Amino acid sequence: MTAVQYLSQEKIWFEKTQYDEAERRFYEGVNGPALQAQNTAPGTGDHGELVTRMKDLELENQSLHKVVEDLRSALSRLEARVAVLEKVPGSAATAAPCAKQPKERAPVEEEDDDLDLFGSEEEEDAEAERIREQRVKEYTERKAKKPTIIAKSSILLDVKPWDDETDMAKLEECVRSVQADGLLWGTSKLVPVGYGIKKLQIQCVVEDDKVGTDMLEEEITKFEDYVQSVDVAAFNKI
Repeated sequence: MTAVQYLSQEKIWFEKTQYDEAERRFYEGVNGPALQAQNTAPGTGDHGELVTRMKDLELENQSLHKVVEDLRSALSRLEARVAVLEKVPGSAATAAPCAKQPKERAPVEEEDDDLDLFGSEEEEDAEAERIREQRVKEYTERKAKKPTIIAKSSILLDVKPWDDETDMAKLEECVRSVQADGLLWGTSKLVPVGYGIKKLQIQCVVEDDKVGTDMLEEEITKFEDYVQSVDVAAFNKI
């Protein structure tokens, strides 16, 4: 038998798939259930993960459908409101002529009200003026009856002579000769200054509105034969 004839009768290469399947079954029987579980486990895990992802996609799809429906509903309501607003100007325009007549009659009533208001304001002003005058009159009368407080001051003057030969009695007589409304002379004494010279220290009470220290100094220094200078030693309000 030739090689060609032998190969024509051999079927192993033409039925390779069957032999491969038989070989796989043989090895599965030899290795036992562990190899089967190992071969099948990855497929089972992938299948479960795929199922989970499909469920998640279905839930997400349902949520998207709900959002789309809500948006459509909101858009429908918005379109309805726009349609209503577009109709409002027309209705306002039709109602405007009906409102014209009350507006034309309103100014007459307002004028009457204004006249009444002005009249009441004038009456109130006159009443307020009368009350104010009455209060001023009462205040003036109370002030006239109230005794007036006279502001007074106590002044101590130092009157210095020219020298120790000056007649101090005559000097004091000249000082007391100064008289004025609101001036009252008080006690006096001679105070040594030095080198036998003495000064006249005299007290007086004056009304502030009538007599001042400048006036006293001016009047006393007029007696230049006896008086060298006049100083204010003390000044106190009474």
